[in-house]
Amino acid sequence: MRRLLLSAVLLSVLFACSKKKESGESIPQIPVFTVDYKNTVFNNDIVADIQAVRNVELRTRVKGFLEKILVDEGVEVRKGQPLFKLSSPEYTAEFTKAKSVLQRAIAENKAAKLEVERVKMLVDKNIIAKSELILAESKEQVTAAAVVEAKAALNNAKAFMTYCTITAPFDGVINRIPLKMGSLVNEGDLLTSISDISSIYAYFNLSETDYLRYLKAKRKGDSIPDENNVQLELVDGSMYKYKGKVETVASEIEGSTGAIAFRARFSNPEKLLKHGASGKIKLSTDVENVLMIPQKAVMEIQDKNYVFLVGKDNRVKMQGIVLGNRNGLDYIVQSGLNPGDRIVLEGVQILRDGDKIKPTVKKF
Repeated sequence: MRRLLLSAVLLSVLFACSKKKESGESIPQIPVFTVDYKNTVFNNDIVADIQAVRNVELRTRVKGFLEKILVDEGVEVRKGQPLFKLSSPEYTAEFTKAKSVLQRAIAENKAAKLEVERVKMLVDKNIIAKSELILAESKEQVTAAAVVEAKAALNNAKAFMTYCTITAPFDGVINRIPLKMGSLVNEGDLLTSISDISSIYAYFNLSETDYLRYLKAKRKGDSIPDENNVQLELVDGSMYKYKGKVETVASEIEGSTGAIAFRARFSNPEKLLKHGASGKIKLSTDVENVLMIPQKAVMEIQDKNYVFLVGKDNRVKMQGIVLGNRNGLDYIVQSGLNPGDRIVLEGVQILRDGDKIKPTVKKF
């Protein structure tokens, strides 16, 4: 009797569950939306390489001892300001020697000129032959050439003397100084580098697709990016308060990356940006007639992306898709979906392929 009663209770429970399932009360309500073409503004963050408008290494042109360091690291200097002094006695000796050789050459040239005048006077009086005048004039030309040669040697010695004093080639900031006073330096050794950071360059690359959009926008009179209103995001996430301007575009596309280089210039009056820093260029690109879906509708399984496609019978089916660029929390779909397809917007983690849902329409 108890077994019959238990069987009757189980049958009633199963019948009730069956009725509940048939009535649709156990079918989950899931938000879905219909995929369609749309126009959007694609915000792109592009890594930028920040460089000073001028940054040069200061190297020695002569061998000697580093006698004086006249500046410190990180200080601002002016064009022509002495920075380093080298001690090189041999160049001082060469300068003194060249100066003496020039003085002797000038004296010999003066004597040769006087000799020409004397011989000429004697030739005019028919005291000596005219060949003597030709010989005297030749000697005067030789001494004149010796003067020119001595002046060149003196200028060369003077140049080597000036090489012992290293000056700033332009207004800028001194970087690290690796050597100390008393160090022996050879020709070509690095003393420091100097950066002009009154303005900075930000180099960044655009894909070939974005570059073509850029050209088309320029033909319309627009600008992508806005050439006079480029924004720079710093590494701490803050926005640089001065906006830049695109100055140049490279003449060729890099074969290995399919990208083309741009250069933007930013004012840097507060010297906040340094040579070698990094940041992100913020670009806004108008994109027309693209399929877009939110990130929360996408499942990633073994490096492939899927969505749940909702059929006419409201059953879901996993659909593989290929995603393009990301715009915030949304993706551009390159393939796998068509306009008019319905896909699950939320709750993809609780669904399985073939599940039936009760769709609630949401706009995206």
